[in-house]
Amino acid sequence: MVKRMFCDSICRPGLPRMKSHLVIKLGISVLALGLALRLLFGKSSDFAPLYDDPVSEKFPNFSSLSDSTRVKETEKSEEICDLFNGEWIPYSGGPYYTNESCGFIDGHQNCMKNGRPDTGYLNWRWKPYGCEMHQLDSKRFLEKMRNKSWGFIGDSISRNHVQSLLCILSLVEQPVEVSHADDYKSITWIFPAYNFTLSRIWSPFLTKASIFEDMNGVSTSEIELHLDILDEAWIEPYSRFDYMIIAAGKWFVKTALYYENTTLLGCHFCPKRNLTELGFDFAMRKVMKRAFNFIVESNHKGVIFYRPSTPDHFEGGDWSTGGACNRKEPAKDGEFQLGELNRIIHDIGLEEFKNASRLASENRVDFRLFDMTALSLSRPDGHPGAYRFFQPFAKDKNATVINDCLHWCLPGPIDHWNQVLFEIVLHGVRK
Repeated sequence: MVKRMFCDSICRPGLPRMKSHLVIKLGISVLALGLALRLLFGKSSDFAPLYDDPVSEKFPNFSSLSDSTRVKETEKSEEICDLFNGEWIPYSGGPYYTNESCGFIDGHQNCMKNGRPDTGYLNWRWKPYGCEMHQLDSKRFLEKMRNKSWGFIGDSISRNHVQSLLCILSLVEQPVEVSHADDYKSITWIFPAYNFTLSRIWSPFLTKASIFEDMNGVSTSEIELHLDILDEAWIEPYSRFDYMIIAAGKWFVKTALYYENTTLLGCHFCPKRNLTELGFDFAMRKVMKRAFNFIVESNHKGVIFYRPSTPDHFEGGDWSTGGACNRKEPAKDGEFQLGELNRIIHDIGLEEFKNASRLASENRVDFRLFDMTALSLSRPDGHPGAYRFFQPFAKDKNATVINDCLHWCLPGPIDHWNQVLFEIVLHGVRK
């Protein structure tokens, strides 16, 4: 599917089969290099009562997010609560927490502390089509989670998501850290009064990976991915979690060598090596299929959510070429679309989830979709931008600063991911 998509747009009619194949791979590699640079330069140092049940198995067509006909039809369907599609409406209530009330905000997402001058991005709330969401009720959520455990598995966006949840819940009780990995990328907390444990597990590929990056995200060698061995970081504690949110995507675009049964199959974007260029889509599809098969065949009795990769909002360039996100309010309907590379990542995940969900239903494994794409796509104003750094323009108002238009300010739009999550877990909304 990916190869056909690229060929439709860049291959010339009549090219021999091999030349066509090389052009396709070159196209994917060029796009992937751009997103890989984002990851390289953008590495971080990582409201009423609520109900209890599954997520919709609706698969939105993001190529038609701006289709006014679809929107109007959805708005008319008042009996259907579609948590994943809706609109941002003005809200004067302010954020649920601040950087002063929460001590779990990563420095690069602490937009208030870092001096972001505008606060209008905090004055919006997500309104799903067909219903109103309940207000966040942290105490009720913790009561529901008594003697239970959550695992958030993925990359720095999953970390961003966990920090939002910690901020929301810590207004009721301060969590206590009980364990961490040597590099602090994986951490477990407990809310003692509720015996509720919350774990953040670093596993950007979901599969075994040797990563040769320093603290600034600079690589000294290609990543080595073992496509047939799932990452023990999440496989080992998997059976102990009552709830999980699993996510992966953008890391697959990085330069990598691919192994299977200890045999080197080829690579993605390794022009200096005499290896077969397989493309990141090859590796991602294999890994997602393997991970999802493990889940649906696991006989797990808890709830497992899959969150597809979410969009960024760079304008006028990229991480390394002056890209920025200076907007002050949500985008209008259809103003932003998923870029080609993000669309490929998103579609691979959705396709493999859809295939796996059929077997999950047969095996009675509670495997659900948690797709924040539409909610996030229209919030270009919610990223740290230049304010991933402390007071970036204090010494020079014209300073050149690398912007972060991938992660989210805390507080910010990502808090509404948790409001949707509360609606599902506490109120049983399925769509």
